[in-house]
Amino acid sequence: MVANTVSIAGSSLTLIGVPWFVLQTTGSAGRAGVVAFCATLPVVVAALVGGPVIDRIGRRRVSVASDLVCGLAVGAIPLLHYAGVLEFWMLCALMALGGLVHTPGLTARGVLLPSLAQHAGTTVTRAASLYDGVSRGARMLGAALAGVLIALVGAESVLLLDGASFLVSAALVWAGVRGVAAAEPVRDGAPVSLASYRTDLREGYAFLLRTRLLLAVTVMVMITNGLDQAWSSVLLPVHARDELGGSAQLGLLVSLFGGFALLGALLYGAYGERLPRRAVFATAFLISGPTRWLVAATTGTTLPLAVTMALGGLAAGVLNPVLTTVLFERVPEELRSRVAGVTTAGCELTMPLGGLAAGLLVDRVGVTGALLALGSVYLLATLAPLVFPAWRTMGPEHATVPAAARAGGPGTGPEADVSTPVPARPS
Repeated sequence: MVANTVSIAGSSLTLIGVPWFVLQTTGSAGRAGVVAFCATLPVVVAALVGGPVIDRIGRRRVSVASDLVCGLAVGAIPLLHYAGVLEFWMLCALMALGGLVHTPGLTARGVLLPSLAQHAGTTVTRAASLYDGVSRGARMLGAALAGVLIALVGAESVLLLDGASFLVSAALVWAGVRGVAAAEPVRDGAPVSLASYRTDLREGYAFLLRTRLLLAVTVMVMITNGLDQAWSSVLLPVHARDELGGSAQLGLLVSLFGGFALLGALLYGAYGERLPRRAVFATAFLISGPTRWLVAATTGTTLPLAVTMALGGLAAGVLNPVLTTVLFERVPEELRSRVAGVTTAGCELTMPLGGLAAGLLVDRVGVTGALLALGSVYLLATLAPLVFPAWRTMGPEHATVPAAARAGGPGTGPEADVSTPVPARPS
């Protein structure tokens, strides 16, 4: 939890620091969109092919290596800038490198959740809520820190701090996650070969395609994640620069969303198991998603959007715990890393296009027109759980994996894999 907090807080520094750095140095929303595209396209590539690799190398090693490379890539940006040699293509390349290795690290930590829940003597739903709550709290902390530090010392210093945070996270995982069988490489599988790798990958895709609910979740989140990338990497930073007053207001808004999302995740962990999942999920997505787009498009002051972000964050806090529990109830242990890679790739498939499209749209029709156009698409996407029959099977009565196997109980070997939470949250 501590390692994840440090790593995600650092990622929040990047979330605000990089777009602001690009806007400061180039003044172009289109270029900010290009950087977002370069940062997220490798994320999809890594997720598409990375599931079996994580198992072979070992989750602890992948997590550490991921944080080390991310720290070096992000830290190189301000260093090259200070030296006066940073070109735009270098910035894009460094962000691409960070994106390529970041998702495997997050996945490697996320797949340990049921094993750690069993060790702690708690349920997967409560552990998932705590995990998501800690992640959201870290985003809140990182966003607030980024907004203040950019105003005080500039975006370059914020990126240096981000690079250092990744190195701290790597050290924590290397030193602290020891003696956990699920964190080590799979030793008793088939010999490593291209054929066995293709087989492992194919099994993950086949399971997703024949499981209608997981496929419906993946498609819906694929759309909303692309739109969230547009919001976080271009639209909200440009709106904050042009209308709200600057980086401090941007950090405040992102922090409010993250802080109330933390509260929502903790409340769901305490009381969520008593509530109907589909109704809660659909309502929460409607509140957390389209509302902030509409308010941002129709107001040029901070207070209305701040209230909207707080309420939206509270609702968003329930999304990942619900989806994490659904995945653990339906995916067998031996397929979970593979299915996790496939669902993550699907959910992130539109993210490279989100930032790029938003940057180009802002340059053509302005930020208000872009907010209204893309917000309308977001609204249509969030209606899916209320319309399509596959979503009616979200309840625990439709679970296909026994509770003991779900939590890594008796009968699950040390090599058992578990799924990373689907990245459903609005950013």
